Amino acid sequence: MIAHLKSQIEHLSKCGADVIVVSSDGTEMKVFEGIERVYTFPVNIARDISPFSDLSALFRLFKLFRNKRIHIVHTTTPKAGVLAALAAWAARVPIRLHTFTGQPWVSMTGVKAWLARLSDKLIGVMNTKCYADSFGQMKYLISERIVKKGKITVLGDGSLGGVDLERFDPNRFSVEERQSIRKSLGIPFSAPVLLFVGRITRDKGVYELLRAFSEIKDQRKDLHLVLVGNFDSGSGAGGAISPDDVSNYPDTHIVDYTYEPERYYAISDILCLPSYREGFGTVVIEAAAMGVPAIGTRIYGLSDAIVDEETGLLVEARDVRALVEAIQRLLNDAELRSRMGRAAMARARVLFNAKRINKLIEEEYLHLLTCHANLS
Repeated sequence: MIAHLKSQIEHLSKCGADVIVVSSDGTEMKVFEGIERVYTFPVNIARDISPFSDLSALFRLFKLFRNKRIHIVHTTTPKAGVLAALAAWAARVPIRLHTFTGQPWVSMTGVKAWLARLSDKLIGVMNTKCYADSFGQMKYLISERIVKKGKITVLGDGSLGGVDLERFDPNRFSVEERQSIRKSLGIPFSAPVLLFVGRITRDKGVYELLRAFSEIKDQRKDLHLVLVGNFDSGSGAGGAISPDDVSNYPDTHIVDYTYEPERYYAISDILCLPSYREGFGTVVIEAAAMGVPAIGTRIYGLSDAIVDEETGLLVEARDVRALVEAIQRLLNDAELRSRMGRAAMARARVLFNAKRINKLIEEEYLHLLTCHANLS
C-alpha cells in the first residue's frame, strides 16, 4: 500500500511539508530512505483484532501525534484507520482524513463482518473528512450508511495515488530485457501470458482464475499464467489459497510481492483481476499505462478502473465460464487486444497521471489547512 503513495509523499515533501510515514511494514518503508523531510515511524498494527497489540499501537500513535503536534493525519487501511482516528482525535489533531480503498466486510460473514463494518462506520464518524478511491465505492459507502453524504468525496477521477508514467512506461523495456524476464520464469518468448498482481487469495478471484486458466490451457498449450503477490492466510471469502494449490496447475509461475511489478506487465498480454471486492484496482491503471488491457469483474471499483469493451472487459464475479470466454476473446483477437491496450494507456495518461493526483492532494491539504486557520 505504501509503495503506491511514494510519489505523493515525495511531492508533499518537495512542497515544504514534513511527512511522517507510519506503517507496521518496516521493509516497505525502505522506499522512503534518502527522501528529504520524510520520516518513518514503525508501529506494529495487527491485521486482526488483538487487544494488547491494538492498545499498544493506539498509545504509540497518540504519543506521536501529540508530541509532534501533527496538523493532518491521513490513513488508508481499515485497522490503521480506526486506531489512528481515535489517537488523532484524542491528541486533538485538527484535520483527520481517511481514504477508503475497499471494504473487507463485503466478502465476510458473521461477527467478523459485523466488526469490520462497524470499524468502517467508526472511521467515518471520527475523521473530519473521508475519501474514496472510486466513485462507485463512494456511492456504495453512502448507500450502506457507512459515511454520510457530504463527508466523503473522490479526488479527480479516482485512484489512491495515480500511476507514475515515467516508471510504468513500456518503452523502458527493450526486447532483450523482456526476453530475459521471460527466461527467468521459464516462459518462451512467443508464449501468451496472463498476469495477476495482488494478494493471492480467494476474494481476489484467484480460484476462478486458476480454473479458467486450466480450461483454456486444454486448447492453448502454450499459455502461461504469472501470479505476482504474497499468499494471504486470512480467511476472506472461502478461505486461503496455498502455493500447493497453485502448483497443481502446469505453467503457472509465482512471483513474490515486488516493488517492480512493471517488469511483469512488460511481458504480459492480459491482466486478469476477477476480484470479489475492490476499492479501485490500482494494478489495472498500472497495467494500462504499460499498454496491457485488463479483464475484471463488474463490481464497484473495477467498473471505475476498466471501461468495458474499450480498455478491457468486465465479467460477473465468480463466473468462471464468463471469465474463460473473455480471456479467449482477447487471446484470439490480437487486433482487439492491441486496440484496448492503446485505449487503456491513453486513459491512464490523461486521468490517472500521478503528477495530477499529487497536485490535487496538495491543493486539498492547503484548502483544509486554510479553512482550519480561518476557524481558529
